[in-house]
Amino acid sequence: MTIDASSGAARVLVLYYSSYGHIEAMAQAVAQGVREAGAVAVLRRVPELVPGEVAQRSGYKLDQAAPVATVAELADYDAIILGTPTRFGNMASQMKNFLDQTGGLWFEDKLVGKVGSVFTSTGSQHGGQESTILATHVVLMHLGMLVVGLPYTFKGQMRMDEITGGSPYGASTLADDGEGGDRRPSANELAGARFQGRHVAELATALALGRRHAPRTAAWADVAADVAASVG
Repeated sequence: MTIDASSGAARVLVLYYSSYGHIEAMAQAVAQGVREAGAVAVLRRVPELVPGEVAQRSGYKLDQAAPVATVAELADYDAIILGTPTRFGNMASQMKNFLDQTGGLWFEDKLVGKVGSVFTSTGSQHGGQESTILATHVVLMHLGMLVVGLPYTFKGQMRMDEITGGSPYGASTLADDGEGGDRRPSANELAGARFQGRHVAELATALALGRRHAPRTAAWADVAADVAASVG
Protein backbone atom coordinates (compact mmCIF):
# COMPACT_ATOMS: atom_id res chain seq x y z
CA MET A 1 0.00 0.00 0.00
CA THR A 2 1.50 3.32 -1.05
CA ILE A 3 -0.48 6.50 -0.52
CA ASP A 4 0.70 9.99 -1.33
CA ALA A 5 1.10 12.07 1.83
CA SER A 6 -0.74 14.99 0.24
CA SER A 7 -3.87 12.83 -0.06
CA GLY A 8 -4.30 12.64 3.70
CA ALA A 9 -2.07 9.67 4.56
CA ALA A 10 -1.38 8.81 8.16
CA ARG A 11 0.88 10.95 10.32
CA VAL A 12 3.27 8.77 12.31
CA LEU A 13 5.34 9.93 15.26
CA VAL A 14 8.61 8.08 15.85
CA LEU A 15 9.36 8.99 19.45
CA TYR A 16 12.58 7.72 21.01
CA TYR A 17 15.18 7.97 23.72
CA SER A 18 18.81 7.19 22.92
CA SER A 19 21.86 7.53 25.16
CA TYR A 20 24.57 6.40 22.76
CA GLY A 21 22.95 6.60 19.32
CA HIS A 22 21.84 3.01 18.80
CA ILE A 23 18.13 3.73 19.20
CA GLU A 24 18.58 6.98 17.28
CA ALA A 25 19.86 4.99 14.29
CA MET A 26 16.98 2.54 14.59
CA ALA A 27 14.50 5.43 14.85
CA GLN A 28 15.81 6.92 11.62
CA ALA A 29 15.33 3.55 9.91
CA VAL A 30 11.78 3.28 11.30
CA ALA A 31 11.00 6.76 9.97
CA GLN A 32 12.39 5.76 6.58
CA GLY A 33 10.01 2.80 6.52
CA VAL A 34 7.09 5.08 7.39
CA ARG A 35 7.93 7.30 4.43
CA GLU A 36 8.26 4.29 2.13
CA ALA A 37 4.59 3.58 2.89
CA GLY A 38 3.67 7.09 1.73
CA ALA A 39 2.88 8.31 5.24
CA VAL A 40 4.21 11.36 7.05
CA ALA A 41 7.02 10.52 9.48
CA VAL A 42 7.84 12.91 12.33
CA LEU A 43 10.97 12.13 14.36
CA ARG A 44 11.07 13.34 17.97
CA ARG A 45 12.93 12.42 21.15
CA VAL A 46 12.00 12.66 24.80
CA PRO A 47 13.87 14.99 27.17
CA GLU A 48 17.10 13.86 28.81
CA LEU A 49 16.95 13.57 32.59
CA VAL A 50 20.67 13.07 33.24
CA PRO A 51 22.53 16.32 34.10
CA GLY A 52 24.51 17.64 31.15
CA GLU A 53 27.96 17.29 32.70
CA VAL A 54 27.21 13.71 33.80
CA ALA A 55 25.91 12.81 30.35
CA GLN A 56 28.99 14.30 28.71
CA ARG A 57 31.33 12.50 31.09
CA SER A 58 29.50 9.23 30.37
CA GLY A 59 29.91 9.63 26.62
CA TYR A 60 26.24 10.21 25.79
CA LYS A 61 25.49 11.24 22.21
CA LEU A 62 24.28 14.77 22.79
CA ASP A 63 24.24 16.04 19.19
CA GLN A 64 20.99 14.38 18.12
CA ALA A 65 19.11 16.35 15.50
CA ALA A 66 15.57 15.29 16.40
CA PRO A 67 13.64 17.97 18.32
CA VAL A 68 12.35 17.24 21.80
CA ALA A 69 8.67 16.25 21.83
CA THR A 70 5.86 17.68 23.91
CA VAL A 71 3.26 15.46 25.55
CA ALA A 72 0.39 17.44 24.03
CA GLU A 73 1.49 16.74 20.45
CA LEU A 74 0.96 12.98 20.81
CA ALA A 75 -2.74 13.49 20.10
CA ASP A 76 -1.91 14.91 16.65
CA TYR A 77 -0.75 11.59 15.15
CA ASP A 78 -2.47 8.52 13.77
CA ALA A 79 0.30 6.23 15.06
CA ILE A 80 3.13 6.45 17.58
CA ILE A 81 6.20 4.21 17.41
CA LEU A 82 8.29 4.29 20.58
CA GLY A 83 11.99 3.49 20.73
CA THR A 84 13.77 2.93 24.03
CA PRO A 85 16.87 1.12 25.24
CA THR A 86 16.47 -1.53 27.93
CA ARG A 87 17.07 -0.78 31.58
CA PHE A 88 16.93 -4.04 33.58
CA GLY A 89 14.30 -5.49 31.26
CA ASN A 90 12.16 -2.38 31.10
CA MET A 91 12.05 0.96 29.30
CA ALA A 92 14.53 3.71 30.14
CA SER A 93 13.47 6.13 32.87
CA GLN A 94 13.53 9.00 30.37
CA MET A 95 10.82 7.33 28.29
CA LYS A 96 8.80 6.28 31.35
CA ASN A 97 8.97 9.81 32.75
CA PHE A 98 7.59 11.17 29.48
CA LEU A 99 4.79 8.60 29.25
CA ASP A 100 3.88 9.20 32.90
CA GLN A 101 2.89 12.72 31.85
CA THR A 102 0.18 11.51 29.45
CA GLY A 103 -2.48 11.31 32.17
CA GLY A 104 -4.38 14.23 30.68
CA LEU A 105 -4.47 12.55 27.27
CA TRP A 106 -5.59 9.31 28.92
CA PHE A 107 -8.37 11.09 30.80
CA GLU A 108 -9.72 12.63 27.59
CA ASP A 109 -9.30 9.42 25.51
CA LYS A 110 -7.05 11.31 23.11
CA LEU A 111 -4.94 8.28 22.16
CA VAL A 112 -7.71 5.67 21.98
CA GLY A 113 -7.74 3.84 18.66
CA LYS A 114 -4.35 5.09 17.50
CA VAL A 115 -1.72 2.56 16.43
CA GLY A 116 1.16 2.00 18.85
CA SER A 117 4.40 0.07 18.37
CA VAL A 118 7.77 -0.33 20.11
CA PHE A 119 11.42 -1.07 19.24
CA THR A 120 14.39 -1.39 21.55
CA SER A 121 18.09 -2.17 22.10
CA THR A 122 20.11 -4.12 24.67
CA GLY A 123 23.78 -4.63 25.36
CA SER A 124 23.58 -8.40 24.98
CA GLN A 125 21.48 -11.06 23.25
CA HIS A 126 19.54 -11.83 26.41
CA GLY A 127 19.40 -8.38 27.94
CA GLY A 128 15.62 -8.04 28.09
CA GLN A 129 14.60 -6.96 24.59
CA GLU A 130 11.29 -8.80 24.62
CA SER A 131 10.37 -7.90 28.21
CA THR A 132 11.09 -4.23 27.52
CA ILE A 133 8.85 -4.16 24.45
CA LEU A 134 6.07 -6.10 26.18
CA ALA A 135 6.21 -3.87 29.26
CA THR A 136 5.91 -0.82 27.03
CA HIS A 137 2.97 -2.46 25.24
CA VAL A 138 1.15 -2.44 28.59
CA VAL A 139 1.37 1.35 28.73
CA LEU A 140 0.09 1.63 25.15
CA MET A 141 -2.87 -0.59 25.97
CA HIS A 142 -3.76 1.48 29.04
CA LEU A 143 -3.86 4.48 26.72
CA GLY A 144 -6.28 2.61 24.45
CA MET A 145 -3.90 2.19 21.55
CA LEU A 146 -3.89 -0.67 19.03
CA VAL A 147 -0.62 -2.53 19.55
CA VAL A 148 1.34 -3.65 16.48
CA GLY A 149 4.55 -5.68 16.47
CA LEU A 150 6.96 -6.94 13.82
CA PRO A 151 5.22 -9.81 11.98
CA TYR A 152 7.05 -12.83 10.66
CA THR A 153 6.51 -11.51 7.16
CA PHE A 154 9.82 -9.84 7.97
CA LYS A 155 11.92 -12.97 7.47
CA GLY A 156 15.08 -11.34 8.81
CA GLN A 157 14.07 -12.12 12.38
CA MET A 158 14.30 -15.85 11.59
CA ARG A 159 17.95 -15.72 10.56
CA MET A 160 20.28 -18.21 12.23
CA ASP A 161 23.48 -17.31 10.38
CA GLU A 162 24.29 -14.25 12.47
CA ILE A 163 23.64 -12.67 15.85
CA THR A 164 20.74 -10.30 15.35
CA GLY A 165 17.93 -8.54 17.14
CA GLY A 166 14.29 -8.68 16.16
CA SER A 167 11.23 -10.47 17.52
CA PRO A 168 7.51 -10.60 16.71
CA TYR A 169 7.05 -7.94 19.39
CA GLY A 170 9.23 -5.36 17.64
CA ALA A 171 12.54 -4.54 16.02
CA SER A 172 15.66 -4.47 18.19
CA THR A 173 19.42 -4.19 18.09
CA LEU A 174 22.42 -5.25 20.17
CA ALA A 175 24.69 -2.47 21.38
CA ASP A 176 27.72 -4.45 22.63
CA ASP A 177 30.15 -6.27 20.34
CA GLY A 178 30.72 -9.02 22.90
CA GLU A 179 34.11 -7.68 23.92
CA GLY A 180 32.98 -4.56 25.71
CA GLY A 181 33.10 -2.44 22.58
CA ASP A 182 30.43 -0.56 20.65
CA ARG A 183 28.30 -2.38 18.09
CA ARG A 184 26.17 -0.41 15.64
CA PRO A 185 22.81 -1.74 14.34
CA SER A 186 23.36 -4.37 11.65
CA ALA A 187 21.89 -4.23 8.16
CA ASN A 188 19.35 -6.88 9.16
CA GLU A 189 18.31 -4.99 12.29
CA LEU A 190 17.88 -1.76 10.34
CA ALA A 191 15.84 -3.66 7.75
CA GLY A 192 13.57 -4.87 10.55
CA ALA A 193 13.15 -1.31 11.80
CA ARG A 194 12.24 -0.09 8.31
CA PHE A 195 9.78 -2.97 7.93
CA GLN A 196 8.13 -2.12 11.24
CA GLY A 197 7.81 1.54 10.30
CA ARG A 198 6.30 0.65 6.94
CA HIS A 199 3.93 -1.91 8.49
CA VAL A 200 2.65 0.51 11.14
CA ALA A 201 2.21 3.28 8.58
CA GLU A 202 0.20 1.04 6.25
CA LEU A 203 -2.13 -0.04 9.06
CA ALA A 204 -2.50 3.50 10.39
CA THR A 205 -3.29 4.82 6.91
CA ALA A 206 -5.90 2.10 6.35
CA LEU A 207 -7.53 2.93 9.69
CA ALA A 208 -7.46 6.65 8.97
CA LEU A 209 -9.09 6.14 5.57
CA GLY A 210 -11.68 3.81 7.09
CA ARG A 211 -12.62 6.32 9.76
CA ARG A 212 -12.91 9.02 7.13
CA HIS A 213 -15.46 7.00 5.19
CA ALA A 214 -17.27 5.54 8.22
CA PRO A 215 -17.07 8.13 11.00
CA ARG A 216 -18.26 7.29 14.49
CA THR A 217 -21.64 8.79 15.29
CA ALA A 218 -23.69 9.33 18.40
CA ALA A 219 -25.27 5.94 17.73
CA TRP A 220 -22.05 4.28 18.94
CA ALA A 221 -22.48 5.94 22.31
CA ASP A 222 -26.06 4.63 22.48
CA VAL A 223 -24.87 1.09 21.74
CA ALA A 224 -22.17 1.33 24.41
CA ALA A 225 -24.74 2.58 26.94
CA ASP A 226 -27.09 -0.28 26.12
CA VAL A 227 -24.32 -2.84 26.54
CA ALA A 228 -23.24 -1.32 29.84
CA ALA A 229 -26.83 -1.38 31.12
CA SER A 230 -27.31 -5.02 30.10
CA VAL A 231 -24.23 -6.22 32.00
CA GLY A 232 -24.82 -3.91 34.94
